[in-house]
Amino acid sequence: MPDISQPGPDGVAGAPARRIFVTGGAGFIGSAVCRQLVADGAERVVNVDKLTYAGNLDSLRMIEGKANYVHYRADICNERDMLEIMRREEIDAVMHLAAESHVDRSIETPDVFIETNIVGTVRLLNAALTYWSELGDESREHFRFHHVSTDEVFGDLPFDGSVFTEDTAYAPSSPYAASKAGADHLVRAWGHTYGLPVVLSNCSNNFGPYQFPEKFIPLAIINAIEEKPLPVYGCGENVRDWLHVEDHARALELVVRHAKPGESFNIGARAERSNLAVVEGICDYLDARRPRGRGRSHRDLIAFVPDRPGHDLRYAVDPSKIEKELGWRPQSGFDDGLRMTVEWYLENRWWWEPIQRRRRHGTRLRERQQRLA
Repeated sequence: MPDISQPGPDGVAGAPARRIFVTGGAGFIGSAVCRQLVADGAERVVNVDKLTYAGNLDSLRMIEGKANYVHYRADICNERDMLEIMRREEIDAVMHLAAESHVDRSIETPDVFIETNIVGTVRLLNAALTYWSELGDESREHFRFHHVSTDEVFGDLPFDGSVFTEDTAYAPSSPYAASKAGADHLVRAWGHTYGLPVVLSNCSNNFGPYQFPEKFIPLAIINAIEEKPLPVYGCGENVRDWLHVEDHARALELVVRHAKPGESFNIGARAERSNLAVVEGICDYLDARRPRGRGRSHRDLIAFVPDRPGHDLRYAVDPSKIEKELGWRPQSGFDDGLRMTVEWYLENRWWWEPIQRRRRHGTRLRERQQRLA
């Protein structure tokens, strides 16, 4: 990573010290960002996470107790708490990753997504604006509010090789995507109207270690390990561009340290795969790594299920801007990254087995409540 006391890739000097406020730092991408920033020697990494069902401090075990890391259990919807923490920690930059992010859940309970992703973002913006207005001139110049978003705000693409760019019009399909699109617009509005120095990034689908088991790749890996059905929507033709989470964390660090106010960057790895191809890759690796008995393949566990409402066909982003302007490139190819991810879940049952037990207990409890209702 570049030395932030030196000019960045765009020729603009980065701030000499970084005290970075990370929302959602116990989540999948947020924890990768915290681990990355701590390892790279950020002066202070302030993780603010409410610890909802997908937040897990075990994902941060390796940096727990480090002198340049601290966690606050707090809700981004509490504007007063956000401002108090920013003042106490003398923050130089905000990296806003806290969000409800599972599309299926957004279809079932969209109100929760509006509250966290839109209302929470507004409360955080207000706190940041108040804090920023109190800073001295030099600190105000270096301050950044980095909003981390998704390629799903752009809608979907046909199977024709087209890609999303930073100028693609927004056309979200799901309640989740709509809530993130709304948050993106609000962040830009706070920059345009109030002068808050905001930057944005929109990423493709992430995968890697410490991802909550309800998501597509860890669900497939864990189910395959446990020899349970591997659910695939429709016929598995939907395509996503897959980005390893550690590559994404490196990109986000570059953006928060070097991007000019008002800029946005698409972050992707040019690694398009159909959902079926991803699951088959997991199965083939496990067949070689730990074969099933009686000559059976893990592919036999694949189970096609009814497609979800409004399922986008294809996502693909053009990462040329961040490659050219900030010098970022992914370090993990998809196939190697997928193998490393499968190995991680094989070797770290301590992390995901307790989550699975809690999920099964929650499912049994809900079923009992439904029977009694």
